[in-house]
Amino acid sequence: MSPSENSQDVKIIGGHELSGSVKTNSAKNSTVAVIAASLLNQAPTTLHNVSRIADVHRLLEAAESLGVKLDWLDDKTLTLTPPDRLAIEDLDHQAILRGGRSTILFLGAVAAQHKKFNWPHAGGCKMGERTITAHRHGLKDLGIEIVTTEEYYEIDATAAASGETTLYESSDTATENIIISAAKIPGKTTVHFAQANYMVQEVCFYLEKLGIKIEGVGTSKLIIHGQSEINTPVEYHIGEDPIESMMFIAAAGTTHSKLLIQNCPIDFLRRELITLAAMGLEFSVSEEYLSNNGRTKLVDIIVLPSDLIAPPDKIHALPYPGINSDNLPFFVPLATQATGLTLIHDWMWENRALYFTEINRLGADIRLADPHRVYVNGPTKLRGARVVCPPALRPSMIILVSMLAAEGESVLHSVHPINRGYENIFERLNQIGARIEVLN
Repeated sequence: MSPSENSQDVKIIGGHELSGSVKTNSAKNSTVAVIAASLLNQAPTTLHNVSRIADVHRLLEAAESLGVKLDWLDDKTLTLTPPDRLAIEDLDHQAILRGGRSTILFLGAVAAQHKKFNWPHAGGCKMGERTITAHRHGLKDLGIEIVTTEEYYEIDATAAASGETTLYESSDTATENIIISAAKIPGKTTVHFAQANYMVQEVCFYLEKLGIKIEGVGTSKLIIHGQSEINTPVEYHIGEDPIESMMFIAAAGTTHSKLLIQNCPIDFLRRELITLAAMGLEFSVSEEYLSNNGRTKLVDIIVLPSDLIAPPDKIHALPYPGINSDNLPFFVPLATQATGLTLIHDWMWENRALYFTEINRLGADIRLADPHRVYVNGPTKLRGARVVCPPALRPSMIILVSMLAAEGESVLHSVHPINRGYENIFERLNQIGARIEVLN
């Protein structure tokens, strides 16, 4: 990461309503997963609706160092052409260190060509312990051994074979890693307790276009029929991001605004919308239509100014189809404007709930019950303040959402975590009525 990326600050003049309409962009987590899966294909893959954000560019830098040819056909369309042999000896380790943990998704494609290699540890959000135990257990059942050293993962795929595995924990990335690895191992691989989140389904949709048969997409049991050769020129459209849709919903609700959010992946927002309705948020949902990938169901959501109330039960994340873990933080700024006491339980991460209390700097009344739970007492009148972004994407974003509602001037320092996951987000928020100025 360059110094300018890390030090960028923004000024927000808050307390203004949002208005108009905004379209949901493509999903960052889907983009990185499909890029990783594209390395299995010996023929070119053309991806449409590619997220142009820092995490994707770091992943592409790593792919390019392996010998993958990148051709941008326009601002959002990219053709990736892998070499005959991925050049693991030329891997850009710094790109991995600067990138997120999604770089581990390259393992399956590299292991299909190199039976023994080292892979550097990656960067990413700092929210507590994030081990690769689920990856290690799942891939070991497919004959791919991972040994962790201080600087590298030592990979041994000499015994790779199709088989049966049960996920160690509810991990989206581990599920993707197993699917991508199994796609290039001939035979039938069965994955129990597979996750069915949007990015996992996206990988399946892409692999199916390559001719890989996958049974049970969208369920907790997947059967992947792997092939030794994948050589299919293909075009694929990346689906939209339910986490970005939720961010705009939260921004509208927290600022008591009327806002139209288009291209919302409804299957990955249903549980969130039920909870929002219980909190008194008024909204309408359009008829469903399909994304350009032909698979993801989209809707348009109109959020209306609402008198929010604390929900009767705690709000917590669950594996799909529950509230998405990445969507859970957006209930915090909403709860600051809800009458009553809201309990938000972030059981998945050891430290992320600690960052929620940063909104207290804006006048919120958030009490930390323990490292996983916060009580939000509302409503409170938010006011401008200076806050440094935490080293994590979603907690940084909920501070920005809160600043949109905070009367007066706020400064959010070191916004690189936000740029990692949201494309042109300050400009796009300004287009719907926010007042954000990039300071450096």
